[in-house]
Amino acid sequence: MPAGTTGAVAFADRHVGPSADDVARMLAVVGQPSLEALVDAAVPAAIRTDGPLDLPAAGSETGVTARLRALADRNTVRRSMIGLGYSGTVTPPVIRRNVLEDPSWYTAYTPYQPEISQGRLEALLNFQTVVAELTGLALANASMLDEATAAAEAMTLLRRSSKAPADAAFVVDADVLPQTLAVVRTRAEAIGLPVVVHDTRQGLPEGDLFGLLLQYPGASGLVRDDAALVRAAHDRGALVAVAADLLALTLLRPPGEIGVDVALGTSQRFGVPLGGGGPHAGYLAVRDGLQRTLPGRLVGVSKDADGNPAYRLALQTREQHIRREKATSNICTAQVLLAVIASMYAVHHGPDGLRRIASAVADRASSLAGAVRDRGLEVVHEDVFDTVLVRVPGRADEVVAAAREAGYWLRRVDGDVVGVACDETTTPADVDRVAGCFPEAGAAVDGAPVGLPAALARTSAFLTHPVFALHRSETSMLRYLKRLSDADYALDRGMIPLGSCTMKLNATAEMEPISWPAFADVHPFAPAEDQAGTRALVAELEAQLAEVTGYDAVSLQPNAGSQGELAGLLAIRAYHRSRGDEARDICLIPTSAHGTNAASAVMAGLRVVTVATTATGDVDLDDLDAKVAQHGERLAAVMVTYPSTHGVFEAGITRLCETVHAAGGQVYVDGANLNALVGIAKPGEFGADVSHLNLHKTFCIPHGGGGPGVGPVAARAHLAPFLPSAEVAGGPDAGRTTAGGTGPDGVGPVSGAPFGSAGILPISWTYLALMGPDGLLRATQAALLTANYVAARLRDHFPVLYTGEGGLVAHECVLDLRPLTASTGVTVEDVAKRLVDFGFHAPTMSFPVAGTLMVEPTESEDLAELDRFCDAMVAIRAEVAEVEDGRWSVEDSPLRGAPHTAAMLVGEWDRAYDRARAVYPAGVTPQRKYWPPVRRIDGAYGDRNLVCSCPPVEELAGL
Repeated sequence: MPAGTTGAVAFADRHVGPSADDVARMLAVVGQPSLEALVDAAVPAAIRTDGPLDLPAAGSETGVTARLRALADRNTVRRSMIGLGYSGTVTPPVIRRNVLEDPSWYTAYTPYQPEISQGRLEALLNFQTVVAELTGLALANASMLDEATAAAEAMTLLRRSSKAPADAAFVVDADVLPQTLAVVRTRAEAIGLPVVVHDTRQGLPEGDLFGLLLQYPGASGLVRDDAALVRAAHDRGALVAVAADLLALTLLRPPGEIGVDVALGTSQRFGVPLGGGGPHAGYLAVRDGLQRTLPGRLVGVSKDADGNPAYRLALQTREQHIRREKATSNICTAQVLLAVIASMYAVHHGPDGLRRIASAVADRASSLAGAVRDRGLEVVHEDVFDTVLVRVPGRADEVVAAAREAGYWLRRVDGDVVGVACDETTTPADVDRVAGCFPEAGAAVDGAPVGLPAALARTSAFLTHPVFALHRSETSMLRYLKRLSDADYALDRGMIPLGSCTMKLNATAEMEPISWPAFADVHPFAPAEDQAGTRALVAELEAQLAEVTGYDAVSLQPNAGSQGELAGLLAIRAYHRSRGDEARDICLIPTSAHGTNAASAVMAGLRVVTVATTATGDVDLDDLDAKVAQHGERLAAVMVTYPSTHGVFEAGITRLCETVHAAGGQVYVDGANLNALVGIAKPGEFGADVSHLNLHKTFCIPHGGGGPGVGPVAARAHLAPFLPSAEVAGGPDAGRTTAGGTGPDGVGPVSGAPFGSAGILPISWTYLALMGPDGLLRATQAALLTANYVAARLRDHFPVLYTGEGGLVAHECVLDLRPLTASTGVTVEDVAKRLVDFGFHAPTMSFPVAGTLMVEPTESEDLAELDRFCDAMVAIRAEVAEVEDGRWSVEDSPLRGAPHTAAMLVGEWDRAYDRARAVYPAGVTPQRKYWPPVRRIDGAYGDRNLVCSCPPVEELAGL
């Protein structure tokens, strides 16, 4: 029995779904005598690791929670008044408990199946409405990763949309947040965009420019009228982006009213905890005419088969998987859960409540300015919203130290200036105490009142849709949240068998700590000694992930898998350049790879050359040899997924690594499928140089409807100096303390906060501590078993497209529907929608091969649920047979009619099958029935009639 369990059932017994009896029955179906034999048969011997993982033994939930509490207690939480884009806020309890802590929200998947995602999609449409109306722009997307990455995406959007000369610069105002500037520089350098930092209070710099980035209010707190500057930039052929504070925009003139092209920022202060820097939902909004250049996800209004209004992801090719190396962004993970929280904060408070909160913040800042003036000190700027800079010549360190002793974090701007940022949590008593930390410098200083400039007061209305007025009471808000979550399908209802996405148990013991104040209320730029617990957790988690993967160093800064991909490729590029190999710019990528891979390579300044795959789904090693020979000394890297995107352990992976290394290239192994490797094989040992890991897949951070995510990048020692560095973000206390990115060769940060989405790292730390080396191995074995069990049960009904040695798959399998589609017209979409009637989320559709379904059962599903899924697929195959036999046409079949709603049980019925067959297909009982709220959605209609904010109620009624 693992140490610390004190007789309780080991956590792994609850995390891994199949019992010992289930395992025996499943092995018999698969045709293997034991889990060890299955692994030996499926996994090439050449990549197997020697011995168990060198990790602490599994602990009990009680013991692990106590250890984590001890780490949390090493943090000293003070009232943060640092600002710089991160503010204290109050998460309304009804939202905290019923969104952030509710598995019906946090275990949901990206809403690619819109019929069973209507609740999330409505919440995201609310988010888009909030952003668009507060910024005064035509359209906003459904969230970005954070403010800094949103600024980088805005930069590339402006470059694509501008007609300025190719060598024109991107001008960044000197008052932009420092972490935003740092990420912009990282991204610009890779693709050769010149960045010029300039104090635009003096006008625009000389020379050609394609874009201008401003901050409103500025990092210094200054609120200024930039209308003339925007006009001047437009006159010179440049487009303008403004990073704007959403709360301030309830009181200030919105950027869209002065002709700004793009607005960006964060929604963090709308009820999202500080969390050490994340996860937070960034935003991006554009003026009319730029809609189709907008990166990220976009929720739109369409209609279902009955003509009723329904929501879906609009313009879905913007997800970039199809465009590959022609993609304009590699953004995949958004911040859906956090965007939902922010949207519900706006719904709960409404426009009047938001104005009251913003006015209170502004009043506190004004009071503070008056108090320090009374002490004889100079306030640097008079036109401010929430941030006051106070000049204390030579005494800034003294003031910051005194405030810290009094329980406050202030910002040291330099040796002479201290910044104080007020927020929703700031009280009049806080103002008095903080003012008392400043020295008495003489007689009171006169001056104009400090506060919002009257000339920039907002006059336009916002959030006029009824949804922002209906839910003031907690009763109403609770019921609204419940109605939306009831419309959705998440892991709390049943299996989500998505290939390459690993939708598995997110245990309560893993989730609870993210709400602890010791983690949730920490500012990312707080002094290092006040974050001792978080930094110790980061160091432990990095070391454990290095052990799991066989690498030497890990950086947790990337806040999505897409950012981890970019960071790994930037490290490769920087490594080659450090050796004088500037010409190495070719990245080889198999045609079967994730679409984000090619997009990431382009963003890293590399040229993509594709490598063919064989009929068995493996990388074509002969074509690889040819491409390596063709590009010779220009070869920078190969980027592969292992096990392959086709769900197979390729025996040729070691030869692939040797071939690329012999030519001087580096090997990037995409860690998306690490759930099939943990405890069995380590990429860093079988030939890879760098990988990103998806903590929101293998390591149990929940998907949250499409985010949050964490995508750490792990590398061997020679690449470690080139991992992303956070030293420049937020001042001297924000540098890394663990391996990677600390040297002068680091590529710079890829996200705004020093440790990315630090607020959710306790989830993966807890998972590793609860599982231990034996539990992790068992999870991997179970993942391989469940996938092979599904493949064995279904291969006589739907051919398994790719298999490895002995007909085995890895942790997922690809079911080929193309022959059935050719003979009957039944499509993968028909099968996916019919699965809804059986009470399932569909597998991955048409990826990696069009016309297929990719299934990943994960280790968390028990045999009963696996059999329920397999039985549903067999029943659907029988319905396809009825089309084949001519009982009904595909158009008249329950497959094409799916999904079926409760409303279809009443009224006329003119279908070839009866109502019971429609809504209660084989194996579905009324007690367990999930009812989709809408019928199949017309995607083409939604794209032709693009509506991406809350439409008027009368328009909804008329759709």
